[in-house]
Amino acid sequence: MFKVAVQTGGLDERFGVDKAYQLIKEAGFDGVDANVNHLQRYGMIQDRVLGPAFSPELSEKEMLEYFRPFGEAAKKYGLDNYQAHAPYPSMITSDMNDPFNTVMMDVLKKTIVGCASIDCQNLTIHPFFCNYDNQMDRRTEWELNIARYSELAEVSKKYGVRINLENMFTGHKGKLYAACCNSGPEAAKYVDELNRLCGEDTFGFCMDTGHALIASLDIKQFLTDLGDRITCFHVHDNDGVHDDHQAPYTGKLDWDRFMEGLQAIGFDRTLSFETHNAVCSVPEELIPQTLQYICACGRLFSDKASKKE
Repeated sequence: MFKVAVQTGGLDERFGVDKAYQLIKEAGFDGVDANVNHLQRYGMIQDRVLGPAFSPELSEKEMLEYFRPFGEAAKKYGLDNYQAHAPYPSMITSDMNDPFNTVMMDVLKKTIVGCASIDCQNLTIHPFFCNYDNQMDRRTEWELNIARYSELAEVSKKYGVRINLENMFTGHKGKLYAACCNSGPEAAKYVDELNRLCGEDTFGFCMDTGHALIASLDIKQFLTDLGDRITCFHVHDNDGVHDDHQAPYTGKLDWDRFMEGLQAIGFDRTLSFETHNAVCSVPEELIPQTLQYICACGRLFSDKASKKE
């Protein structure tokens, strides 16, 4: 059996952090995926603008005040800040040499420190890759990721926060394609090499079920390729074409095969849902029931994946 969590995104923007945690607790979840990436949003990164939380003028103590609500709410409602999402993209996707990429490395390091301050043990940091029209060759992409994740590793080890890579996608003319880490063997190679360089298990993998579906991957095979390297999840469904972030059984993912994969690897950590669009697409009055449904899916997955064949 494993625990079940859900992201704060979709809730904290609408109700604030405290109320988001309250709703998550009341729905029956054990923990959360804290969307601290809202402190440095996607659009701000694309515009090369720093959020207030990451101003170089702030002391570490002042910076941590922006993370404090996530820690206080977790304690108040008895929830585990099991994982968090770092600001993304991790670099300017149109140019690997953009000066703001150096700024983003500082943002990511500070996010690791922030996670430690709210007792969050897992941080998902997107791989470093360029968009479809500016793709790097595979060797350059590999070397860039090894170098930048290795730079983050020292902070990770110091503060005891595991860095999790994620399977990604890119787009062209409305079509989505597999990108960095969107194959089991490649993802496993990254995690193993980074941990070898660190000399300890500093890195893990956050498997995104929706991204796997977009890339037409066999979900069970992806799970078994990675095995115990998978330390956290972004579980959600979609139509196989768009990154919809919807609740299970509302899209095209083969959830029976997903559960078979969980059983095959003996997953026993926390299964976290990234289903913000599910709660954003219903009236406010139905959000509690929507969260309860998502939690029920997690309990079902845990029950079926834990049964012996």
